[in-house]
Amino acid sequence: MKTLILKEHQLKLASQALQQGEVIAFPTETVFGLGVIFDNYDAYLKLVEVKRRPPTQPFTLMCGSVDDIEKYAVIDEKTRLIINKYMPGQLTIIIKVKNDVPSFVTLGTGFIGIRVSASPLVQDLIKMTGKPLLVPSANKHGEAPATSSEQAYHVFNQEIPYIIEGKSVSNIPSTIIKIDGKIELVREGVIPFSDILNLVR
Repeated sequence: MKTLILKEHQLKLASQALQQGEVIAFPTETVFGLGVIFDNYDAYLKLVEVKRRPPTQPFTLMCGSVDDIEKYAVIDEKTRLIINKYMPGQLTIIIKVKNDVPSFVTLGTGFIGIRVSASPLVQDLIKMTGKPLLVPSANKHGEAPATSSEQAYHVFNQEIPYIIEGKSVSNIPSTIIKIDGKIELVREGVIPFSDILNLVR
């Protein structure tokens, strides 16, 4: 497979590839991401293979807008406060999933990690595709994430059809929290965990 680097005005090609179950790479405001359409099991398996990721780790669901979150997850008042303050942005929230999300997305955990990127390019790509994407960082498991299309090409050339040209902004992965009654820190990124706790006190 020949990997092509697409310009931003060629998003339609990328969205068509996603709709057909392909894996693509693209810049976000944190690091470069890999993406597949969320409800295609064959695409999910390709993503696991390309990423070399243990199949025991679920992928984050990336929505095109904050309004889409409630279609896939259960939101309480505490969660809504956090969403309204920090999303779209550099935050992933792990919350209870709704029943109609495929089990391979959650690996039977009952929870789903959700992020809404603040990148207009990413929002446009997801809206053009018509469904959320499963999006991990663009790297092989255990290696540092790519932060540019050149780095992504070096890692994934001949494994995926398209990489969208660009560079990530902060180069730091998103903060990840889990909300299940209490709020737990999974990984601290750009957004300090203390700020999130102060917001809901």
